[in-house]
Amino acid sequence: EHVVESGGGLVQSGGSLRLSCAASGFTFDHYIVGWFRQAPGKEREGVSCLDNSNGNTYYADSVKGRFTISRDIAKNTVFLQMNSLRLEDTAVYYCNAHRVLPPRDYWGQGTQVTVSS
Repeated sequence: EHVVESGGGLVQSGGSLRLSCAASGFTFDHYIVGWFRQAPGKEREGVSCLDNSNGNTYYADSVKGRFTISRDIAKNTVFLQMNSLRLEDTAVYYCNAHRVLPPRDYWGQGTQVTVSS
């Protein structure tokens, strides 16, 4: 059981990328799936999350209005659409799937997003 991220890459400032987080060996039902990022020399920070139990979403202030989290239930995948990318969005992006009861927690290996000027 694990999650796998994909979709990172190099993009110019103002451009867009879409990250994917696919579950393998389990389904995202009743999981909160979140995207986190870590820039060099900085702590890992939460970017956005989606509660698959009710569809509620959350965004960090720094990405509100630019990033959109969504899901494809049939594909058991959560997406992070990132628009109007900025230099400060450069980081390794990680997917996390978390369930409270019974407790489960999965982290992906990370995908690099680099925004250039």
